[in-house]
Amino acid sequence: MPEVFTLAQTPITSHSFSADRSQLAVSLNSNDAQIFTRQGAEWVHTVTLSEHDKLITSIDWAPNSNRIVTCSQDRNAYVWQEQIDSETGKLVWKPTLVLLRINRAATYVKWSPKEDKFAVASGARAIAICSFDPENNWWVSKLLKKPIRSTVLSVDWHPNNVLLAAGSADMKARVFSAYIKEVDDRPAPTVWGSKLPFNTICGEYASPAGGWVHTVGFSPSGDVLAFASHDSSISIVYPSGPVIHNIRMPSLPLVSLVWCSEDTIVAAGHDCRPLVFTGSEGGWQEAGTLDDATSPKSPESRSGFGGSSVGRLKAGAFATFRDADSRGQSNSASASADTKLLTTHQNTITNVRPYEYSGGNVTKVSTSGVDGMLVIWEVNAVTALTGRLGGAHLK
Repeated sequence: MPEVFTLAQTPITSHSFSADRSQLAVSLNSNDAQIFTRQGAEWVHTVTLSEHDKLITSIDWAPNSNRIVTCSQDRNAYVWQEQIDSETGKLVWKPTLVLLRINRAATYVKWSPKEDKFAVASGARAIAICSFDPENNWWVSKLLKKPIRSTVLSVDWHPNNVLLAAGSADMKARVFSAYIKEVDDRPAPTVWGSKLPFNTICGEYASPAGGWVHTVGFSPSGDVLAFASHDSSISIVYPSGPVIHNIRMPSLPLVSLVWCSEDTIVAAGHDCRPLVFTGSEGGWQEAGTLDDATSPKSPESRSGFGGSSVGRLKAGAFATFRDADSRGQSNSASASADTKLLTTHQNTITNVRPYEYSGGNVTKVSTSGVDGMLVIWEVNAVTALTGRLGGAHLK
């Protein structure tokens, strides 16, 4: 059974765990980042990171250096590090400025594997590759621009710390070189190429039916690229061929994916449930879902708050007025049954992250969604796709 936590009554835009999984950084659809700490079976809010002026769009927590990077619609990014406060002597999270040099919202951020740089996607048709400048004590950026024609929606790093995959609203997934001479060692040749100066395009792949590319991801070896588009498809690219496998789905589009091993991908999105895809260079297929819609769900997932008043507020009259206001829903039993999805998540899943590893493979993944829930799933608990799941009619 998946572990289900309700962190908030508002959408979770992005989430990221600390290295030991005892802490969780989330953006609750606001301009503050919240840090929750695991206490037994609950997540308790402990710290608020306040610096941004507009909605935080993405968060990433570096496991080795323990730094958090946030980016926002205010066109800024900040790197947060725990430091001892000179006045109180306590550990506090202090922000460091990032000079992004973009004139549109930042949409996605990701640390590189060595954690010496990070990539910030943006609506300015550019990706900022940021590295630290110790002289000025800030992060400086170098922009990847050509040939991006629209907002970049997601990025992912190759294990070699140099190549970067990007998916954008111009309906293309691309692989760039983000080589910075002052930071990186000369990379070894890969299937994506050998000469890799900054902004080299190592691959460009179109969405099968012209949909925005919501999410991209390199396999653990870095030799395969997967991307999911708004045309309800997921594509797996083997560049040496090149061989491209497209899986078209009858369900709603995926917006986030994670590789669990060289032959397994978990992806989720508007269909409110994580899907599993398996395959190899010979072919890929949809293997099933991690969300067994036939098993009985508890009427309410347990609250992730420690001793909060949310449970009390769900009493009778309050719930009636709240549902009528926010959902246009009357207090009849049939209306309640009609609006309750058969899936664990009750709205779009915004984020899929690796949660637990074993022998180099991901064994558990975490998802967060517009319903304010955080769910931790076992990757091997795959259920075949049958019947009516989460509002999608599968034939």
